[in-house]
Amino acid sequence: MDLYVPILVLAVLAGGFAIFSVAIAPFTGPKRWNRAKLDAYECGIEPTPQPVGGGRFPLKYMITAMLFIVFDIEIIFLYPWAVTFDKLGLFGLVEMVLFIVTVLVAYAYVWRRKGLDWD
Repeated sequence: MDLYVPILVLAVLAGGFAIFSVAIAPFTGPKRWNRAKLDAYECGIEPTPQPVGGGRFPLKYMITAMLFIVFDIEIIFLYPWAVTFDKLGLFGLVEMVLFIVTVLVAYAYVWRRKGLDWD
């Protein structure tokens, strides 16, 4: 149990800092409101007007998000494999090659269907 005490202390400190930061921000921040600050921010681009009920969201954003998740998962699997590469031997190498080939097939499919083009 003594091994978990530093982790618990760090979690309590992080949670306390997060709560403190959120609670103190309204009292310490500047209060100069104007129309530009209250507008939605879209990476420096003027916000486009949206229909009252919402509207259609471009599918390109969701495809990009899914691609990010796929490659993020690939990296998450590559790090532990690289750390334990010597212990896994040939079995680990074959499994990782199969995994990477599967991800590359998905990447090639998206590339061929022009999912990476932003028009």
